[in-house]
Amino acid sequence: MALKVYADRMSQPSRAVIIFCKVNGIDFEEVKIDLSRRHHLTPEFRDVNPMKQVPAIVDGRFKLFESHAILIYLASIFPGVADHWYPADLFKRAKIQSVLDWHHLNLRLGAAKYVFNSTLAPAFGLPLSQEKAGESEKILSASLKKIESVWLKGNGRFLLGSSQPSIADLSLVCEIMQLEIVDAKDRERILGPHQRVLKWIDDTKNATRPHFDEVHSILFKVKDKLKKLKSEEGASETAVRSKM
Repeated sequence: MALKVYADRMSQPSRAVIIFCKVNGIDFEEVKIDLSRRHHLTPEFRDVNPMKQVPAIVDGRFKLFESHAILIYLASIFPGVADHWYPADLFKRAKIQSVLDWHHLNLRLGAAKYVFNSTLAPAFGLPLSQEKAGESEKILSASLKKIESVWLKGNGRFLLGSSQPSIADLSLVCEIMQLEIVDAKDRERILGPHQRVLKWIDDTKNATRPHFDEVHSILFKVKDKLKKLKSEEGASETAVRSKM
């Protein structure tokens, strides 16, 4: 029975898990859970993950949720996964785990809430909030500074001075990729000061292509839709003003 991955590609953790499976040749069935359509609230999905969040997996009779736990499980149980993703060396594993633990209450807290409150909220029937977006941007910017000054300060191309990516690199870079859908000037304002972060993002993309690009293509489709919608709204407002 093939591994089942329950995911919404608009979800950063979902993208990280899907890319990991594809890069490492893990056979899986992708079960699409559309968060905007409340698929995660159905009784069927609640049986897979009672927390009602994506991603989640079912491997035979084994069910698991939380993306970091899933990545660790996949790296540990499937044959053929390169050691650099989650090394056998316990000291290296502990360092990777420390990055993953930090991620949730820092980078993820800032990035996810910033993108939601500045751009995505209307898709879930909620209003945008510049105040909340501003608060989240502070957390996001502080997190990017930490990544650059703590985990990218070595000679390696990846986190913790490594020459090849780990599950921490993949998870964090997928998080930052959310910024592709926000206004270009806002993305430049946030990421522009962090050149080492930008290079690390490119290195992680290159190490996981073509799968990284394919899985993230949904972001660019959403970006184009939002840009078109914004242009149409601007044209409509101009037309109204011209008649006044």
